[in-house]
Amino acid sequence: MDSIIELQRQEHEEVERYEQALADILNKHTTGRRGELRNHQKALDVLNRLDERQRLLRSQYEDKEGFRAAEIEALSVPASTGKGNPQDDLSEFYSRFNRINRVHADRQASGAAGQEPELRGFLRSLEELVASDGLERVTLEDGEEEVIDPLDTLFTGEESVGRYLDLYIPHTQFVNLKSARRLTYMQYLNMLSKGLVGEALDQKEKESAAYLDYVQTLNTYLQDFLRRTHPLEIGTVDAALKPVEEGFEKEWKEGKVEGWQKKASAATSQTHTNGDAAPSEEGIWCAACQKQYAKKTVYDAHLTSKKHIKAAEKLSASEEAAAAQPARPPTAPVQPHASTSKAHAAALLTRLTETLLLLPPVPALINDTKQNIERKSALTAREREQEVEEAMEETQVVTEEVEPEEDDGRIYNPLKLPLGWDGKPIPYWLYKLHGLGVEYKCEICSDYVYMGRKAFDRHFQESRHAFGMRALGLPNTKHFHEITKIADALALAERLKREGRQEQNQAERTEEFEDAEGNVYDKKTYEDLKRQGLI
Repeated sequence: MDSIIELQRQEHEEVERYEQALADILNKHTTGRRGELRNHQKALDVLNRLDERQRLLRSQYEDKEGFRAAEIEALSVPASTGKGNPQDDLSEFYSRFNRINRVHADRQASGAAGQEPELRGFLRSLEELVASDGLERVTLEDGEEEVIDPLDTLFTGEESVGRYLDLYIPHTQFVNLKSARRLTYMQYLNMLSKGLVGEALDQKEKESAAYLDYVQTLNTYLQDFLRRTHPLEIGTVDAALKPVEEGFEKEWKEGKVEGWQKKASAATSQTHTNGDAAPSEEGIWCAACQKQYAKKTVYDAHLTSKKHIKAAEKLSASEEAAAAQPARPPTAPVQPHASTSKAHAAALLTRLTETLLLLPPVPALINDTKQNIERKSALTAREREQEVEEAMEETQVVTEEVEPEEDDGRIYNPLKLPLGWDGKPIPYWLYKLHGLGVEYKCEICSDYVYMGRKAFDRHFQESRHAFGMRALGLPNTKHFHEITKIADALALAERLKREGRQEQNQAERTEEFEDAEGNVYDKKTYEDLKRQGLI
């Protein structure tokens, strides 16, 4: 049907259906971080479709082309206007009514009674979207179905499904700046945790193209990371950055941006036609060479150089040509110099990025990233490999849980038993014999849980436990074997220290006696032997 009113009704119905689908998705129970992220991505997809329908409805109600007004006028023209005969007032209504009857009869004849095929397809696709688990299933050439988790391509390995930040690229760009300090990755994260994108950088470095690329990369990554991990809260971030940007533009025009006053004032100042210096608090600005000089002696010396003379002649010729052309209308904006535009972009991105670093949950993410790096630095190469294997097994478990059907080529492991040397689950009796189902928690290892007695006994000589003992200031000796509580370890260390002092004092108080043959005895033994006449 070509009725604009019917199209609007359909759009309103789809909007209501999408709103109900969004409520169902958000109320759906999810387990684990992966399930929650996939559910949020589905909600974001529904929100995008809902926004598209609302924008379409808004444009239809604005009716810039006049289709809706023409249709309403055709349906409601009274006889008193003289635009039709009284007997023709309902002619448009009956023509539309007859058209609806014909369409309905044709669909009944073709066996498509009930809802329209388009509406049925729309409802079916919406129900599938709400009921889906967010995983993609691809049929391979041999007929097998492979399950793909889109989160594996959405995050890098360092990000660990959105738990940590991957800032190695911005860190590399920062340390490659000429005047930047050569910070380690941990020191760089400490700087970001203070809400700073660059520390101890001079003005010239911040006006360079390398600094602009660095701060733009950092800003883009942070916004993209928040969009991937918190897709439903990205509007809150945009709302927080908008007043910051407006306040910056006001300060920039007034030349009050801290650290960028020179460029902000240079955008509104006029240059001298003969290439003389413009006044500045930080030095002398040469308009012809577009360069800042810190000392007047250096500026005076460069005035006689060929480069300055040639630049001054070129500047004078360009200004004479501009004066010969007709005056520019007052409404046309004056284009700023390229260096000024670059400085404005760098200053704006710096302000926005430093605001992003202080918005939740970025500070918590930076702190978690630092803790993860410290934890990894205490691991051995074998332990790092085990972490990667555990992450891969977790991904496989997620994809296998959504496949209830058994497959001859797939391992059936409902009890989640460890895999043996042949890649198959070990027998259950062996699992019980080694006690792999028993959990042992060690407070010294930051409450890490070890499965099985063997792994628990072995961990006392591993780097994780040794790092925890060093943090407590205690030696990792056999005396502290089986000690997992911090309070018990400190109490044992104090007891060993006290007993050591007692043994030392007792040894100092012990008197020794020597007989004529050179044998040495303590005082009590010597007196007994002498009393018996043996000495």
